[in-house]
Amino acid sequence: MDTKLSITIFTSFLFLASYARAQTKDFHVTKYGARPNSDITEALTNAWKDACGSTIPSKVVVPKATYMLKQIDLKGPCKAPIKVQVDGKILAPKNPKHLNGVDQWVNFGYINFFTLSGGGTFDGQGEMAWKHNDCGKNKNCDRLSMNFGFAFLNNSIIKDITSKDSKNFHINVLGCNNLTFINMNINAPATSLNTDGIHIGRSIDVKIYNSNIGTGDDCISLGDGSKQIRVINVTCGPGHGISVGSLGKYPNEEKVEGLTVKNCTLKNTDNGVRIKTWPGTPIISSVSKMHFEDIIMVNVSNPILIDQQYCPWNQCTKQSPSKVKITDVSFKNIRGTSATQEAIVLDCSSSVPCESVELKDIDLTFNGAVTTAKFANAKPTIKGKVPKHLA
Repeated sequence: MDTKLSITIFTSFLFLASYARAQTKDFHVTKYGARPNSDITEALTNAWKDACGSTIPSKVVVPKATYMLKQIDLKGPCKAPIKVQVDGKILAPKNPKHLNGVDQWVNFGYINFFTLSGGGTFDGQGEMAWKHNDCGKNKNCDRLSMNFGFAFLNNSIIKDITSKDSKNFHINVLGCNNLTFINMNINAPATSLNTDGIHIGRSIDVKIYNSNIGTGDDCISLGDGSKQIRVINVTCGPGHGISVGSLGKYPNEEKVEGLTVKNCTLKNTDNGVRIKTWPGTPIISSVSKMHFEDIIMVNVSNPILIDQQYCPWNQCTKQSPSKVKITDVSFKNIRGTSATQEAIVLDCSSSVPCESVELKDIDLTFNGAVTTAKFANAKPTIKGKVPKHLA
C-alpha cells in the first residue's frame, strides 16, 4: 500500500474515532415503533429528525432484523455530527411503481460529518424493474429508482454497507466534497440493466477503497464535474468496468479532472478501464489527469479503451466528432488476460486528438497469445512491454 493511501485511510479513521469517543446520543428506531418484518419508514424518519436536531453527536440505530422501507429523504443540515448504524437488512418495495418514480429510494443530503455504517444490507429487490427496463430505447420509459442518493455531503464516510439488486444505479454521488467509501459490497446480476455501482458527478475528493462491486453496468462511473477521485483496491466484475463518462452528451457539462485507479482487479467485465465520450454534440469540455496503474485483468473484453465515438442504441450522429479534449492519461503495469485480441484501443476524436497519453508495462494475453493495440488520433508514449500496435 502506498504511503499517501495509508495516510489518507489513517486520517479517515481518525475522523471517525474523533467523535466516536465524544459523548454520543443514540436514537434506536425500535423506540420509535420499528419492529422486525414491518415497515419502518415513519420510525426511521422520526429517529432521524430527533438525531439531526441534537446539539451533541448522535447515532440512529437500526438493529439486526429484516425490515421494509418506502422511499425516504434524510436531510440536514444537522446540528452536530451524525451517524446511521444499520445492522439489519432493509427491503425496498418490489414493485417499482410503489416508489412513485423518485430518483433514489434512500436519499441522504445536505449533511456535514455524516457516517453510514454497521454492516447492514439495503436490498432494492430490482428483478421486477429490470424485466421492464427499456429506457435505452424508449425515451418515455418509467423512471426507476436508485438504491442510494448521496447529495451535498461534506467530510463523510460510507462504510461496511451492502447494496443489493438496485432497480437502477446503486449509488449516485452528487455535489459532495471529501466523501469516502470503505469496504462496500455492491452486487446485482450481470443481466440487470443500468445497475451502475457508484456513479459520481460534480463532486470533489471522493475515495473508494477496499470494495467489491459486481453489477450489470459500470462498476464505477464518473460524470461531469468529477475531480480528485481515487479508486484503490477495488474488485470489479461482472459489469462494464471502470469508466470515465459517458461525457459530451449534454450542454453545460463541467470538466473531469484528476482520477487515480490503482491496485484494482477486473474479472469477466465487458470493458476494463475506459474513457467514453459522445460524438455529434455541441458540448466543448475536457478530461485530464487520468491515471490507471497496477491493475489485473481476468478475461476482460477491451481492457484499455478510449472511445470517443460512444453512441449506444444509435442515439446520436457520428457525422461530427467529439469535442471533449482528453489529455494527460496514463496506463501503467496492467497485466492479465483479455477476452479480445485488441487489448488496447485508443479511438480519439479527430477534432481534438488525445494528447500526453502514456502506455507503460502492459502485459495482456488473449487465449495464450499476444494481444494487439489500435490507435486513432493518438500518439501515445510507449515504455516497457506493450502490445504491438497495428496500423
